[in-house]
Amino acid sequence: MKQGTSYELLAKQAEELIADNKFFISALSNISALLNQALEEVNWVGFYLRKEDTLYLGPFQGEVACVEIPKDRGVCGSALTRSETILVKNVHDFPGHIACDSTTNSEIVVPIKFAGEVVAVLDLDSREFERFDMEDQKGLEKVVKVIEKHWKSIF
Repeated sequence: MKQGTSYELLAKQAEELIADNKFFISALSNISALLNQALEEVNWVGFYLRKEDTLYLGPFQGEVACVEIPKDRGVCGSALTRSETILVKNVHDFPGHIACDSTTNSEIVVPIKFAGEVVAVLDLDSREFERFDMEDQKGLEKVVKVIEKHWKSIF
């Protein structure tokens, strides 16, 4: 995280970006930009949106990415199936990891839920090993709570 930035502040900024936004994809686009600008040592920040048992690429900041991720595949698909945050300090040790960007070494994925179902995931990657920790997990889960509060059906 850059000097002077906190997850509390990021959650408040996410609230401002999403509260009055009439088109939800625009809000998710701005939230991915917000996180990308505020967090250090990340090379990808974005959303995968669920349709049935597959996650599809949504708004993001970073390198070209995988377009489809089936349930149970990779960190994102595992977060969808488990319905819980997954923090991976070394993606090369994660069974079934999908290398959309071969330079990524750590990852965190936070599920976004609506009406008790995972509807999307927030995914962050880093070239640094062990980039993400419990502070990041708790902070990103706060940002996701803001998104969940305002969730509207995308599909």
